[in-house]
Amino acid sequence: MKLMLVCTSGGHFSTMRSLKSFWELHERVWVTDRKKDTESLMGDEEVFWMPYQAPRNVMTLLLNLPRIFYLLLQQKPDMVVSTGASIAIGTAMLTKLLGIKFVFIESISRSQELSLSGKIVYRVSDEFYVQWPTLVEKYPKALYRGYV
Repeated sequence: MKLMLVCTSGGHFSTMRSLKSFWELHERVWVTDRKKDTESLMGDEEVFWMPYQAPRNVMTLLLNLPRIFYLLLQQKPDMVVSTGASIAIGTAMLTKLLGIKFVFIESISRSQELSLSGKIVYRVSDEFYVQWPTLVEKYPKALYRGYV
């Protein structure tokens, strides 16, 4: 199975790295912004660098959409896995358009309510994971399998 791993730098990247036991078993490409922590992927992983998409920055979202669309068509992943943040929004919408499975893993910091990105992609995700069992009560589509 070919994966596309989509996340922003910082905590979202750290969460994706903690899922290594899953993604290292598959062919994969990364889509992330270039910062000191994500540069650790260079040399070992295939990475597509995107401009950083700050939360609620609609302009960068619109600029990133054609690039993500092109990458999805070019790379043909079987599944896109995202830990957020805002880069997940456009990616989720485009995966639905192209019939690609989209999996979202909400941040562990979200114990009472979903993040804005999580709220937006919740409806279009094929699988939506949370790291607190209480969130399953509020969001019945969410799956709890422990924390990362």
